[in-house]
Order: sequence, then C-alpha cells, then structure tokens
Amino acid sequence: MAKGKINVSVENIFPLIKKFLYSDHEIFLRELISNATDATLKLKHLTSIGEAKVEYGNPMIEIKVDKEGKKLHIIDQGLGMTEEEVKNYINQVAFSGAEEFLNKYEDGAKDAGIIGHFGLGFYSAFMVADKVEIITKSYKDEPAAHWSCDGSPNFTLKKGTKEDRGSEIILHIADDSTEFLEDSRINELLSKYNKFMPIPIKFGMRTETLPKPEDAKEEDAAPTEEVDNIVNNPNPAWTKQPADLEDADYKSFYRELYPMQFEEPLFHIHLNVDYPFNLTGILYFPKLSQDLNQQKDRIQLYQNQVFVTDNVEGIVPEFLTMLRGVIDSPDIPLNVSRSYLQADGAVKKISSYITRKVADKLSSLFKNNREDLEAKWNDIKIVIEYGMLSEDKFFEKADKFALYPTVDGNFYTFEELQEKLKAAQTDKDNKLVILYTSDKEAQHSYIEAAKTKGFEVLLMDSPIIGHLMQKLEGSKENISFVRVDSDHLDNLIKKEETAISKLSDEEKEKLKAALEETITNKSYTVQLEAMDSESSPFIITEPEFMRRMKEMQQSGGGGGMFGMGRMPEMYNLIVNTNHELVSEILNTKTAKKKERLINQSLDLARLSKGLLKGEELTNFIKRSYEMVK
Repeated sequence: MAKGKINVSVENIFPLIKKFLYSDHEIFLRELISNATDATLKLKHLTSIGEAKVEYGNPMIEIKVDKEGKKLHIIDQGLGMTEEEVKNYINQVAFSGAEEFLNKYEDGAKDAGIIGHFGLGFYSAFMVADKVEIITKSYKDEPAAHWSCDGSPNFTLKKGTKEDRGSEIILHIADDSTEFLEDSRINELLSKYNKFMPIPIKFGMRTETLPKPEDAKEEDAAPTEEVDNIVNNPNPAWTKQPADLEDADYKSFYRELYPMQFEEPLFHIHLNVDYPFNLTGILYFPKLSQDLNQQKDRIQLYQNQVFVTDNVEGIVPEFLTMLRGVIDSPDIPLNVSRSYLQADGAVKKISSYITRKVADKLSSLFKNNREDLEAKWNDIKIVIEYGMLSEDKFFEKADKFALYPTVDGNFYTFEELQEKLKAAQTDKDNKLVILYTSDKEAQHSYIEAAKTKGFEVLLMDSPIIGHLMQKLEGSKENISFVRVDSDHLDNLIKKEETAISKLSDEEKEKLKAALEETITNKSYTVQLEAMDSESSPFIITEPEFMRRMKEMQQSGGGGGMFGMGRMPEMYNLIVNTNHELVSEILNTKTAKKKERLINQSLDLARLSKGLLKGEELTNFIKRSYEMVK
C-alpha cells in the first residue's frame, strides 16, 4: 500500500488564477491593498509589544499609475520581507503568512485587525498583469529582496536596492487589462473596495487653497499647495463606540456612504458585539417606497474594513435587506456560495442578532417616543410588515409595537385596537371585525358609509398587507379583517341598523322583480336592506373570500388553485329600501324610465366600486348627458 501527498501542479496554477480565482478581475486591487494593510497592521502590533525595534510613525499605502510604462505600483510602509520570507510566502502558493502570524501572536494579533490571505490573494495580480515584481525590505536589519515572475512557474529572486522599510508591488499590466491604467478606474475601485481601510491610502495629489498673507492685496490670488490625496477614511463611524458619536456623526457617515442620497435617514441602529461572534456596523432606516426590489442591496458587507459585497442575502434577514448601512465581521467567510452561508452556524447567529437588535430599537422607540414612531410609520412599515410575515421571532416582538393607522390618522397597536373595537365591531358570530381600506381614494364612498355608522376604518395599503392579515387571523383568536367594500360589512350594518323599511313586503317583492328583470348580469345578487335614508341607494359589495382569492391569483399565488381556474366575478347589490330614489324606481309607471333609473343607479354604484370600464363606461356617460338634457 502506497502513501503520499497530493501536490498542486504549479504548471497549471496560473491559468486557473487568471480564469477562476475570482469571478471579477477588478478584485486584484482589493487583495493587494489588503496585503499591504496586513503588513502595516502587523508592524503596528509588533512595535506595540516591543518585538519590532523600529519607529512605527504614520504609515500610508500609496498607489501609483505609470500609464506610459504600463505599470501599476502598490507601495506600503509595513514590516516588509526578508529574502527567506519571500521564498516562504510568495514561492509557496497558498501559504498564508497571515495565518502563521495569527498563530504565533494569537492573543493580541486578532485585535490588531489582520485581514489575512497573503497567498492566493497576492497571485490575483496575475489576473491583470503579464509580469509582477516585489521589491521589499524587512523591518529587521537584513538586505532588501527583489522578486520577479512573468506568469510562468519561473521566477527570479535577488538582493534589492530598496533602503526604506516596506514593500512595493509592481504590476506590468497585460494588454487586455489596460483599463487599470486609467486614474478614473483606479479611483472607482478604491472608492468601492477600500473606502474605509484602516490605513490611509494615497492616490495622486490634490491642490489646497491656503489663507492669504495679511499684507496681500485684494486682487491677489490665494496661494495654493500640493498635498497628498488620501482617498479613504481609516476611522469610519462603525469602528467607534456609540458613546463617542453624536446624532450628527451618524448622519454625516450616512452621507459618506451614500453621497447621492439627499434624504436624511429616519433613524439608525449601532451594532457592536464581540461574543459569541465579532460584528460591528451601523444600519439605517431610510424612507422606503412601495417597490420592494428597488430597495435591496444597499447594505455593504465588510471584513475588517475591506469591502466584500453589497449582496447580504443569507447574512442579513431578508426583510432587513431593504435597510442601508454597513456590517463588518471577521467571522463571515469570503468568496463562498450562498448555500454555504445559509448553512454556516456563525452566519445564522449573526442573522438572529441583527433581527433582535432591530426589534429592540423599534421597541425602544415605541416606548420612549411613540409620537416620533407614528410620524415615521408610513416610511418604515413595509420592513416591519415583511419581518412579521417572514420571521416568527420578529413577529412576537413586533406584535407589541406594530402600529395600525386609521384613515383619520390615529394609530393603534393590535391590543389597543381589540380593546377599542370589541364593543362596536363584532358580527353575528361575535367575531371582532376589523375594517380596512387598501385605497382611500378608490374606496372613499365605502369609508364614508362605514364612518357614518361609527365604525373605525384602518388604512392598510402596503403591497404585502394581505398576506400579513392572513397571518394575524391565524395567530389571533376570533378576529377577521374585512375590506370596507366587502360583504362582511353587511353583517355589521345589519347589527347596528335600526331603520324600519318604508316598503311593505308586497312592494319589496315588486321592486326585487323589477331589479332582477332589468339587471341581466348574473354576477350581481340583489339584496334589499332597510338603511338610513341618507345612505346610498345602491351599494355593491364583494364576498371577502372571493376577493382575496382573486388577489392571490393576480399576484401569481393562486392561479389554478385546487383546479378551479379563474375565480368568477361575484358581487352583492345592496338596495336601500328607504332611499327616495328607490321609491321613485318602484313607483315609476313608464317601463323605459324605470329601466333607465335602475341602469343609471347600478352604473353609479359600479363606478364607485371601480367596475365600470370600456364600452359600459362610454354608454353610462352618454346616458348621463341625455338625462341632464
């Protein structure tokens, strides 16, 4: 029996790096700057514990573009490498220098923020370069080293002439990657991936205006000077303690994250936990529109201040992907599949923690400043409704602070709503009926009819509210949500109605026969009801169950459900027997006039319900003009 080690063939590694190491070649700059940052932070740690007998100073990372020479330089002032270290860390592919460093200095180095992956990360340079050079000098008292490789397994390593500590990586950019010799492209990448790296990054120079000398004349131009152009913020707000930040600091950081976003965030949540995982960050509640998809992918994920992605699905609960802000965690693995993320134990804990923190923040707002929460409710409700619908633990917490606004601008929690309505809005089965409107304008006449009866009408108009109502009906006892133009309203009206019909039984039968003879559309079931004479003469309602089924079909959730195909149109035509117009219909002697009055009244009710369209609407308008004449 033979035993041995499987060796990676170096002959094949470069084509694999070029094609498959990362899906996007632009990532090379992130990797090389991460390595430069590691080298600098390692030196900081070693000087702090007295192991490196050098002055740490104020190091920076510099990026230089040599367009004419087709070269890109990444220069750091970190701990550098000896010739022996170059052999270990560069010539042995995938040997991680950061990992070795962390093992050696386990107690303190993790706190130093070492990013780690000085192996394959460095070789990402060959995705865009035909040739790569490293010129490096260690902080130790040893000669500089100069390494060079042309993308084949062959390399050269010799003594270098570099005199100052640190490393310079020189990329000889390939012909198919010359976009990376453009200042604008490098600026774009630095802004995307390195905006908050913990070490200052210099790219180019900028001109600053100096104060005029006291003896300068008015027409004299102000003096200027060239200064280093630092393109990143090494100390972003999320790396600081909440106690050290004011509200203005959070708003300023929001503008830094989203310079093209002109609206202020509604409020923020500062994340800061170090056990059982490490995570920091700031989440913002922005003003949200009804378009759920448009809001997503605004949260930026970082690993030790290095940008990873703005697709945080699987890490952040889906209902919170509509928020904005930053999450930074060294415990989230990079460059892995979404299925891995969803199965990863640390990621699941992070997701639960974020959910809890958001719920706690909203609960605190409700308890301490309910008026402010009510003012912001319309702008944030879709996130909370989505969370209640999709996350049971969030539902339990949110049930205490979720608000239900009425058409008159009052806000109730569910518990308050039950207490307020239990006496007035129960049906014949003693079930609490919660009336709501999904469109204040379209259902205005129904809202007014309900308010006339003293009923409270909620405004529930978000695109997912129908699904949440079903969940509430399933989780609460003896309650039913009913849209204000639904047939369930009839039960409430009948219960409250004390009016006595002005028509005799014989007159009712005669009226019903005339209505059914004229109204040939079998979608309408005629019902005669004695109501207040001020109520509308004809009212159309729809069975709540049928309406919900149709809405599910329209949203793609119930097409062909139970083999039923499309749901039929079914409406109730409620005719108020106490209305003056109904009496006129009954007593009209001319058949033609009676038919015209019935059709006109029906069409007015259909118009109010939004059911009058096309040819029928045209005929209604024509008939109306004739009646006006």
